[in-house]
Amino acid sequence: MCVGAGDVWLPSMRIKEGIILKKHFFTSESVTEGHPDKICDQVSDAILDALLMQDAEARAAVECLTKTGYLMIAGEVTTKGYIDIQKVVRQTIKEIGYDNPHYGFDWETCGVLTSISEQSPDIAQGVDYSRKHEQGAGDQGMMFGYACRETPELMPLPIMLAHKLAKKLADVRKSKELKWLRPDGKSQVTVEYQDGKPVRVDAVVLSAQHDPSVSDVELRKGLLEKVIMPVCDKLVDEKTKYFLNPTGKFVIGGPLADTGLTGRKIIVDTYGGAGSHGGGCFSGKDPSKVDRSGAYMARYVAKNIVAAGLADECEVQISYAIGVAEPVSLYVNTFGTGKIDEEKIAELVRKYIPLKPADIIKYLKLKRPIYKKTAVYGHFGRDDPDFTWEKTDMAGKLKRKSGVK
Repeated sequence: MCVGAGDVWLPSMRIKEGIILKKHFFTSESVTEGHPDKICDQVSDAILDALLMQDAEARAAVECLTKTGYLMIAGEVTTKGYIDIQKVVRQTIKEIGYDNPHYGFDWETCGVLTSISEQSPDIAQGVDYSRKHEQGAGDQGMMFGYACRETPELMPLPIMLAHKLAKKLADVRKSKELKWLRPDGKSQVTVEYQDGKPVRVDAVVLSAQHDPSVSDVELRKGLLEKVIMPVCDKLVDEKTKYFLNPTGKFVIGGPLADTGLTGRKIIVDTYGGAGSHGGGCFSGKDPSKVDRSGAYMARYVAKNIVAAGLADECEVQISYAIGVAEPVSLYVNTFGTGKIDEEKIAELVRKYIPLKPADIIKYLKLKRPIYKKTAVYGHFGRDDPDFTWEKTDMAGKLKRKSGVK
C-alpha cells in the first residue's frame, strides 16, 4: 500500500484517516535472562534492591558491561548503607544459570570490576526535598505509557507472546525438562491483524543456546513441543512459520559470544515497539529518576484509561525538567478510539492521578526492593502485586467522573 501526501498515519499504524486497516503484521521480540544485556539489567537492579533493603532513600544510577569472563559496574550511588557488590553480582549470575566454566562465563570465576561515585551535588540539590524545595525530577525527558485491549493484561499481543516464550525457555531449562538448554536465548513473534484485531501468529523465531551434544531433530522437536505450543497453541495454524535456531546451531552464547550492556533492551522492556519510547532505560535507577517512575506512572495512566472504557487504545506522554516537580507536559492519544475528547481525559488525569515525582513514588510505593524481577520478561503486563503500576484501581473513578456509560 502506497502512502501519499494526503494520507494521515497515526503512531499505532492501525488507523488511516479514521479507517481501520484491513490486514497488517506486527512483530515484537524478547530475550531470556541469560542474554548478555539482560545479565547486566538484572545485576544493576539487584544492586539497587540490595541498597533499598538497607536504605529506602538510597540514590542509584548503576550500569554494567559484560564480556568474556568479566563484568564491570559503573555509576553513582548515594546511601547510608553498605552492600557487598561482589556477593550481589555473583549470586545474580548464579541464579541466572551461568554455573559452568565451559560457558565462558560463570559466577565463581568471572572478574567483577567496580567504578562507583556519589551522585553529583548539582543534581542532588534539585532532586532532594527540603522545606524550601519540593522534590524535583531526577532528569529531564519524556516518558510514554501504553495500553490496548489485545490481551487481558491490556498489552499488545506480540510482546506478551514473546515474553512468555522467553520465560518458557528459562523454565524448561531450569526444570531440566530440556536439559540441553543453556542460559542465552531470544524469541520473536509476528502476529497477523485483521481489521485492527490480532487473529493468528504468522511466524515464531526462537534462538536457544544449547549443548553441542543435542541433535537438530531433537532440538527442533523439543522447542516446538515444550516451548512454542504451550504458549502459542491456540494462535498458530498450518500456515505459521517457525524459525528455530535459524543459523543452524547456537552453542557459544552469553558474554562469551556478545557484549552485554545495561539499558540496551528498552523496547523489550516496554511494549515491543507498539506506541512510542522516550529513550531512557529503567534498570539500575532508583525511583527519583523519572525515566523509571515516570514511565511506570505513564503505563498506570494509560492502563486505567483503557480499563475505564474511555478508549480501546491509549498512549500517554509525560515530560519533566530536571529539578522541577510539576510535569512540563501531559499528552493523551487514543488513536481515534476515545469515547470522550482527549483533552477531557487529560484533565481527569491531572485532577485525580499524581504526576509529581515524589507523589508518584509514594502512590506506587516505589521505595521497595522490587526491581530485580522487573529486569527480565518485561516491566509491564505482569501479574504481580509488587507491580503497582499494573493496578486498575483508578478506572472506576475515571469512568464515573468522565460521564461515560
